[in-house]
Amino acid sequence: MPSMPRILPVIAALVGVLCLSAPVGAASDRQLPGKGIVVQPGQIHVDGENFQTIIVSKALEALGYEVKPVQFAKYPALHVAVANNDLTFIADHWNPLHTAFFDKAGGTSKMYRQGAYIPGCAQGYLIDKKTADRYRITNMAQLKEAHIAALFDVSGDGKADLAGCPPGWGCERVIEHQLTSFGLRNTVTHNQGEYGAIIAETITRYQEGKPVLYYTWTPYWVSGVLVPGRDVVWLEVPFSSLPDNRTVDTTLANGKNYGFEINTQNIVASQQFSAAHPDAAKLFAVMQIPARDISAQNLQMRERGEGSWQACELHAEAWIKAHQQTLDGWLDAARAAAP
Repeated sequence: MPSMPRILPVIAALVGVLCLSAPVGAASDRQLPGKGIVVQPGQIHVDGENFQTIIVSKALEALGYEVKPVQFAKYPALHVAVANNDLTFIADHWNPLHTAFFDKAGGTSKMYRQGAYIPGCAQGYLIDKKTADRYRITNMAQLKEAHIAALFDVSGDGKADLAGCPPGWGCERVIEHQLTSFGLRNTVTHNQGEYGAIIAETITRYQEGKPVLYYTWTPYWVSGVLVPGRDVVWLEVPFSSLPDNRTVDTTLANGKNYGFEINTQNIVASQQFSAAHPDAAKLFAVMQIPARDISAQNLQMRERGEGSWQACELHAEAWIKAHQQTLDGWLDAARAAAP
């Protein structure tokens, strides 16, 4: 069963030295293949993805690129903008969840997608452990039973309220497909409000001792607050079923099937930009951050109220200080690829 990794102490330990952060990488011209080139990052407006974008931006700055402030949009629009070279890169393309967005925007003819920036990202449905144990709920299919679904009724209509995925994220397409495929339309309501608000309400309900049903993903701070195996449990699905007629077995290596494939978060960049700047393309391909480090940073945001862009920049600087050798390896590989 997927669970939130143990939170690493490194970020907290470095808070006292953040203000002493030195510029990333060396500064000689031969080490700055991107000098004079402007880069435009893009991102969905979710604070849990700030850190990932900032790390890529700082690595590009170390190569001499001028990185403009991030532009925010929904995932479908982000992919189109990258394909059209209106954005240089996005750092949070979920593969394969966002495959439809990628393909519709032009695929590999328009976009560069290499490497595995953040591997091992899980998604799925969870309920509180107390309710799961009392009623022996282990599978989403059990929500077809009206008396089970009613346990998670928030609105008073007798149907289970699923704190779900906002439109435009990609995960909502899977959930909507599965509600139909699993025969849950009559007993489950998919609530798709702003995720931060609906998950905050879900956590409040849990703290009040009420049953909760929600969708989430890792790495993200939610599973550091509602810890799988301790506070909540992942629900299996009755069978694999994905939109777009994708016949993929979503069963994990542990034999459990939570309905979603394990994803890798990729950096997706403009093919035009990547072809012109092989150093940056190489950087995008070799960068990799453990999911546990993203979880640690995300939980710090939650616990300390440090979700602003400026706070995430400090978190990124702290991570870089703790992993300078790793970053230098990425930069060396990028510089070696420069023409």
